[in-house]
Amino acid sequence: MKLHIVLVEPEIPQNTGNIARTCAILGAKLHLVHPLGFKVDEKSVKRSGLDYWDKLAIEEHKNFNEFLEKYKPEEHSMYFATTKAKHIYSDVNYSNMDEVFLLFGKETKGLPESTLLKYIDKTIRIPMRETLRSLNLSNSVAIIAYEVLRQKNFELLEGISAYFDEDLK
Repeated sequence: MKLHIVLVEPEIPQNTGNIARTCAILGAKLHLVHPLGFKVDEKSVKRSGLDYWDKLAIEEHKNFNEFLEKYKPEEHSMYFATTKAKHIYSDVNYSNMDEVFLLFGKETKGLPESTLLKYIDKTIRIPMRETLRSLNLSNSVAIIAYEVLRQKNFELLEGISAYFDEDLK
């Protein structure tokens, strides 16, 4: 399976660094859609991603329209994460998909409302208490990405480390 994590206009460098690290660990491709609220070479981004940057597939896009023209939602399994979604992320059956795009908007505003309305049947959300606004972006990415991979039986991800095999014998 090919997993794509798409950050549309992310604003907080530490979130992007954490997400980059998650993508490297999962083998997911990270898409950064400009404008960004920081420079990718900022120390805070690099520090959050630790030494995983060279293990990461990353693609940058000038703007959201350019991304949508290249990767058309009508032609790809694409899901838009938002607190206003129609479906809970875990209710989607990802197991029969060869490629999945998970899109996340900027920390302060989310994805453009016009896009969410256009693709309302492809919107997903993480359940949370109504009185609170939202989870941290990097936490949201990890929760949903791991659900996609869980449904694919964590293909290509290591199970119990060989380090612990001795303890299990």
